[in-house]
Amino acid sequence: MSDNLRARSILITGAGGSIGAALALRCMAMGVRSLSLLEASESRLFQLQQQCSSQYGSLQPTFLLGNVTDPGMLEEVFARSAPDLVFHAAAFKHVPLLEEQTIAAIANNVLATELVSKTASAYAARVVLVSTDKAVMPVSILGATKRAAEQIVLSQHGVVVRLGNVLASSDSVAEIFAHQIASGGPITITDPAARRFFLTIDEAVHIVLAASSEENCLLIPALEQQHFIADLARFLASELTPNRPVPIVFTQLRAGDREAERLYADDEVLGPEVLPNLHCVTTPKIQSHTIEELLTRMRTAVASRDRSAALECLLTLVPEFAPHAKAQSIAPNHDLRVTRS
Repeated sequence: MSDNLRARSILITGAGGSIGAALALRCMAMGVRSLSLLEASESRLFQLQQQCSSQYGSLQPTFLLGNVTDPGMLEEVFARSAPDLVFHAAAFKHVPLLEEQTIAAIANNVLATELVSKTASAYAARVVLVSTDKAVMPVSILGATKRAAEQIVLSQHGVVVRLGNVLASSDSVAEIFAHQIASGGPITITDPAARRFFLTIDEAVHIVLAASSEENCLLIPALEQQHFIADLARFLASELTPNRPVPIVFTQLRAGDREAERLYADDEVLGPEVLPNLHCVTTPKIQSHTIEELLTRMRTAVASRDRSAALECLLTLVPEFAPHAKAQSIAPNHDLRVTRS
């Protein structure tokens, strides 16, 4: 894998995020021939630049401050850097926040993915999308937008990797618990039965890099067991403050939350391992011309800030999306049909 990647010209979007930054540092450690790091946040890009400089000195990648929603900027990046492999990690990811920010979520997670995929295709570059288990039979705006992104990348012959919760990533549940513990508590958990698949950042990065050797498939890690979030909270409390009890308060599941996650849906078929600890999943796909029509309508809705019409398009593009009551009331006429294959 390292030999193959070392010869590539790689672009990482969302390079300032936890997974993006870890991918960047791993690529630098492998001595990738050409590495371009795109990030919308100036402060995160600066932090990554400082980290790369301190660890690798003069062997510096190309740092790009820009947003994946900007077509002119993306065209310029591909024309100048000529990447042949794109790790698309740029995405909004906070479930409760995105329930209230439908337009922003669709613009960044769906339309930007279309833009990245189409630009990459025009330059004969392969896209590896970093997705989430929340895209499986989604109940949240986050999950639905990531499922839509999966459909887009697969229709453009790219690769999709679904990950579980990544421990110690920025703003992750473990980081939130650590802050709550440091301040004396309480630790807040939505539900005592809430459980998740967990990965370390190193594991996530290894999986994403390994997936780059595959073509036009959806991959999931071989994670057999979910863990109770409450157990994680108790473990962190015992490690960080062994001599001081920290109370745990259970609130309730929020809009877009669910008790447990899944790595593949009822209408998806789990295949054998194609790589160590990576399974290929056969997933229903929406026909390319249908995706194009829906995305055209979606762009118009986003441009005019029409939240109802944008959500209507999302519900049609992701027919398995089961939004909570508030979102459902915004787009009540989502009984449109899509053609799947």
